[in-house]
Amino acid sequence: MPAGLDAASREDLLALIGLLQRQNAALTEANAVLAERVAELGRGAGRDSGNSSMPPSTDVFGRTKDQAGADPGGGGKEAAPKRGKREGAKGRGLSLVADPDVIEDVFPPVCGRCDAPFSGLGEPDSLGHVRRQCTDIVPVSARVTETRRHTVGCGCGAATAAPVPASVPDAPCYGPGLAALAVYLLVYQHVPVERSAELIRDLTGARVSTGWVAAQLPRAAGIVAGPLRLIKALLTLGHVLHADETTTNIAGARRYLHAACTTSLTFLGLAPRSRAGADGLGVLPRFRGVMVHDAYFQLYDGYPEAEHQLCVSHVVRELTAQDELYPHQRWARQIRWVFSQLIKQAEAARTVGLRHIPPEKIAGLSRSHHRGVADGLTLHPRTSRAGKQSDATNLLERLRDHAEAYLRFTIDLHVPPTNNLAERDQRPVETQVKISGCHQSEAGARNWLDVRSYVSSARKHGLGAFDALHRAMHGTPWMPPIALAN
Repeated sequence: MPAGLDAASREDLLALIGLLQRQNAALTEANAVLAERVAELGRGAGRDSGNSSMPPSTDVFGRTKDQAGADPGGGGKEAAPKRGKREGAKGRGLSLVADPDVIEDVFPPVCGRCDAPFSGLGEPDSLGHVRRQCTDIVPVSARVTETRRHTVGCGCGAATAAPVPASVPDAPCYGPGLAALAVYLLVYQHVPVERSAELIRDLTGARVSTGWVAAQLPRAAGIVAGPLRLIKALLTLGHVLHADETTTNIAGARRYLHAACTTSLTFLGLAPRSRAGADGLGVLPRFRGVMVHDAYFQLYDGYPEAEHQLCVSHVVRELTAQDELYPHQRWARQIRWVFSQLIKQAEAARTVGLRHIPPEKIAGLSRSHHRGVADGLTLHPRTSRAGKQSDATNLLERLRDHAEAYLRFTIDLHVPPTNNLAERDQRPVETQVKISGCHQSEAGARNWLDVRSYVSSARKHGLGAFDALHRAMHGTPWMPPIALAN
């Protein structure tokens, strides 16, 4: 017994014990907080595109990942796929064309046996030939066209001048072809303004200024305003609509980018991340089909007139993160496996022309899904009615409470299980920020997004980006066909 305690009274000892108990409880609580903080830091260090919403560009090459379709009874670990072309992907090679633009006939200069010279040979002298083709570009050069609008005198004494259209400026100008090239470089290839002017100068010889290049973007946005209004109207009429939102950078400040798209149309717009902001873009409030989106309920629960499909890719990444955090628990792998099997069943049913997965194919998988959620909630129950819950508890309760929205793709095969389409349509905006930097004004960003929406929609209909812009700058922009609204 420490010195001094042998003479302590019973009351003093009880007080000391109480003090030590309180200190021990405080240390235990502090240790639990620190342990959770260490675990949180560990989860952050282990985040990648397979277990979070981080983009693949942040992954460490060579790192092993859980595969989404792994057997629920196994670990599912295998090496990360090699970079480059995937096995089974379609290739593209250069082959001979039947009607080349230019044909050059080459004949031998002398006889190969007696060295007698040949002269004046033509096609009638040929005994046969071998074909070799080379595809190349011809030199590109800007051409100056001068239009002279003459004044002609008449016998009556009047002088009549050829009319000058209002669209023709008095000063020398650059034509719509160069304007289309400038917008193509700015919007589709993400080339900064100064480099776009330099590229045009090097390729064509036209010494355009950076001011002229920058001025073509608002001009193009005004031209495609008509197609964009029709795109937004057609999006509201479809059966399936993908919706997503993400952050972007404008003049150093964070703004929210909203995407609404289908397999044939794209609309990108800036708005606050709120119901009022999304309503202001004019697409989601009038939509009455199936809306595919992530689990941001603060926004999308505001559209009860539409049915909802929650993105399976998002929840699979969350399940992967929980599987890595609790490797000895089975529920995350089981639910993830169920989703992968349901997606395969949906693809198989769609291939044979069915409208939904046959009930006998889905019954067992549905039971396995609900059993996995129930098992997970047994291991991660809600700690209290109020207060922050664990990520596992929040995930499992969401899977339980929104099971119909997660599984809608199994009863309507027109509905995809993921929101990957919207994420792909948003990706060029992130690429623009990485390559050319942020937009310097909201007006400039909106112009860029309007033109990008027009180009993306045209490309989904098989029209090239430059061709779509070339039409627009010539005053006849591409218009989406109404018959393909769905």
